[in-house]
Amino acid sequence: MTSARPIYRANVLVIGAGFAGIRVCQGLRHVGVNVALVDRNNYHVFQPLLYQVATAALSPADIAFPIRRIFRRHKNIECVLANVDKIDLVRKCVCANEQEIDFDYLVIAAGATHSYFGQDQWGPMAPGLKTIDDAIAIRRRILLAYEEAENEMDEESRKAKLTFVVVGGGPTGVELAGSLRQIAVEEISKDYHNIDTKTARVILIDANERVLKSFHPKLSARAEKDLKKLGVEVLLNGRVTHIDENGVKIGDMRVEANNVFWAAGVSAAPIARTLGVELDRAGRVKVNPDLSIPGHPNVFVAGDLASVIDPRTNEPVPGLAPAAMQMGVHVAKIIRQEIQSGVRPEHRIPFKYFDKGTMATIGTTRAIADIWGWKFTGFIAWLMWSLVHVMFLVSFRSKLLVMLNWVFTYMFHSSGARLITGEFKPRIRRFRDVTPRQSADPAA
Repeated sequence: MTSARPIYRANVLVIGAGFAGIRVCQGLRHVGVNVALVDRNNYHVFQPLLYQVATAALSPADIAFPIRRIFRRHKNIECVLANVDKIDLVRKCVCANEQEIDFDYLVIAAGATHSYFGQDQWGPMAPGLKTIDDAIAIRRRILLAYEEAENEMDEESRKAKLTFVVVGGGPTGVELAGSLRQIAVEEISKDYHNIDTKTARVILIDANERVLKSFHPKLSARAEKDLKKLGVEVLLNGRVTHIDENGVKIGDMRVEANNVFWAAGVSAAPIARTLGVELDRAGRVKVNPDLSIPGHPNVFVAGDLASVIDPRTNEPVPGLAPAAMQMGVHVAKIIRQEIQSGVRPEHRIPFKYFDKGTMATIGTTRAIADIWGWKFTGFIAWLMWSLVHVMFLVSFRSKLLVMLNWVFTYMFHSSGARLITGEFKPRIRRFRDVTPRQSADPAA
């Protein structure tokens, strides 16, 4: 292994260009310190809108932005495209792409991945939604389902292709299920000649007694009502016991479906297991109130990878984008103050999560929002949801494109990103005869 270049002043290494990692770097961009931001991708992605890429409402470039472009004016921030393999807290170095990078301060903001609760073999049949690649793969499955159904003569096989199952009734699952139904009813119903896309089944399965369990019961009930009004079948208190290429079992009931999507759980990024520190049941790092790792005051964990209790509520800080942003700001403030003063205080200020509210959308003009105890539903909630999400997009270009896409979709009920990319092999049991019909008029 080769060693990184010598440390310049204080070397701050940030792993992960998600919400937390970006906020850390932004908080240190005017400080006399060398910052290295390491990520396996060269872009930052706005994860709350991934489901809209998956359902062809937006293009990947609408919600992703090159990391180097974000920090191109800040010479003290270096962007490193690499995959982190191991973290050595004792030697204060990180192994990435078979090279070692030393650090004075380390911020681990590697995020989370899918959790299949011990059934990892379900992954290929039921993809989750955490990355741009996930969204593109799900988009391919959704659009292929309609193409295959258009040319499928076997009735049972056609029904299976037009059945979409979403496992998990949290915000991602609810938003995905609502969008799937909206596509079938409003956006593509006139594009196919041999099938009625409005007959497509969208089934949302959740093991709890209500969807959106983290929301107020009144808002959960409204979300369920809106889902059912769209035509989504909501199955509560249902546990998935088996998934294969042709369907899913909920308890003893089997549903024939070629399209199953996973939104039921998350697990911390595997890099946490290389730290040799205490983790919680989801694999997240148990951190001190200031977000540092016990015994390592120069190492912080932020975002979905951190398991932290809010001292004001004694409740776990939720794995939401606003929480990750606030953690990034908090960590940057600590590092900035210690670098500028040259002193590490005996007691640091603990992280305090400021809950600005939660939102979820069920479809165009349908949403729920809980803002500082005030509860909103319907069109007003959807407008609030739209404005908040646009506001937190990184670039002006992204803000403009997303707003224009939403306006176009709202006015014309048509999304413009319905592209099937990558290699695929249609699964059709019995092909429809596509021989052109002979015209009755010889002159035609």
